[in-house]
Amino acid sequence: MTDHGAEGTHEHPDWGEPAPGAGAERRQLENDFLLAMRRAGSIMQLLGQVSAERIGINATDLNCLNIVALTGHMTAGELARQTGLSTASITGVLDRLEEGGFVRRVRDPHDRRRVIVELSGGPGLREVGSTFAPVVKAWRATAANYSDDELRLLLEFQGKVEEIIRSQLARLRSDGETPCATT
Repeated sequence: MTDHGAEGTHEHPDWGEPAPGAGAERRQLENDFLLAMRRAGSIMQLLGQVSAERIGINATDLNCLNIVALTGHMTAGELARQTGLSTASITGVLDRLEEGGFVRRVRDPHDRRRVIVELSGGPGLREVGSTFAPVVKAWRATAANYSDDELRLLLEFQGKVEEIIRSQLARLRSDGETPCATT
């Protein structure tokens, strides 16, 4: 990795090139934006770890809880596929989340062999809510500074970023290769 300046701009030969014909300002904007995305991802991971500790669970359990919350309900197998965890690991995660009052497992009314995981609404979820409420409040205050059209653009961009990340998750999970630690 090559260091280009005090701002911490790092480029890697495998990271592609800026758009053809991009001037120096455009290249700098793209690099600055990539760095901002990296910093945001890193900070979000740290926020997740600290929040999980405060809630009394681990970061993996919090991530699984978030996935269940985003979908409303799902099977343990679906959760395992989305996270890349083994079904045995998911069973342990669900045991801990159920014991903590975050989720409950219920029989699928259409197929009694299947178990559906859903939010329980118990005291554990209240702790999650109070932990993240200040973040949501701060986000809403920041969003108030943007027009509806600007928020639509940001939402469209976020959707594209999510597509990129999901495709990279799929690629990394299917590669089966272990990345080399040296450069």
